[in-house]
Amino acid sequence: MKNVFITIPAFREHRNIVQLCEKIQLIDTKDYNFNILVVDDSDDLKTLNAFKVKKLKKDVLVEKRSKKLGRGSAVLLGMKIFISVNQDNEIFVEMDADHSHNVDELLRNLNFFSSNNLDLLISSRYLKKSKILNWPISRKIFSKLSNKLTKITLGVPVSDYTNGYRIYSRKAIHHTVQNCGKIGDGFIILSEILVQLYYNKFKVGEIDSIFVNRVRGESSVTFKEIKNALKGLIKLFFIKQDLNNL
Repeated sequence: MKNVFITIPAFREHRNIVQLCEKIQLIDTKDYNFNILVVDDSDDLKTLNAFKVKKLKKDVLVEKRSKKLGRGSAVLLGMKIFISVNQDNEIFVEMDADHSHNVDELLRNLNFFSSNNLDLLISSRYLKKSKILNWPISRKIFSKLSNKLTKITLGVPVSDYTNGYRIYSRKAIHHTVQNCGKIGDGFIILSEILVQLYYNKFKVGEIDSIFVNRVRGESSVTFKEIKNALKGLIKLFFIKQDLNNL
């Protein structure tokens, strides 16, 4: 049985997060053992209180931070905890708290990841079998253009740079912790990790996914984060150039 460590960044997700953890723990499998870390950046105690009133089958670690420090830094924190808490942890998963990432795909994704000996598996919204549900047209256009711009700039042959439903190997996590988190703390870290792993010859793959826009709560992405991501993209272009010249 492989130990799987799932990190879920959360910001004001008290109406979603407990149900998500319950769904993960209900997965019927003899091949994987799930441990869950919730990194909570909420400016209130509603997420912590939601866990207190609901008893889950297994313990879920909730790391409460004092302010919103960014999705990327939450995932990097999860990676550091993944390395430190249990040497038997083999697989790291990151996913969103708002149910946009389908728990029903997790077991299939883990099997695909393991059978193909991957270091990073991205659940892509832009493969032929993939679907995006309940997104407004403006959001679809923005996401598509963002991914095309990022692909042109960074040159990694994947279709989805910005979806945070991912699976990593332990050696990929070690490399990420040592080399990433230098250009920003938001979604740009997803691209930073991808550049570091791909250009350092880690094995990267994609799998189709059905992405569903959140039903409850509000998106925490801000204009400031988008602006910082564009700045980070420019920095990543030069990092890519340096890695290509090694």
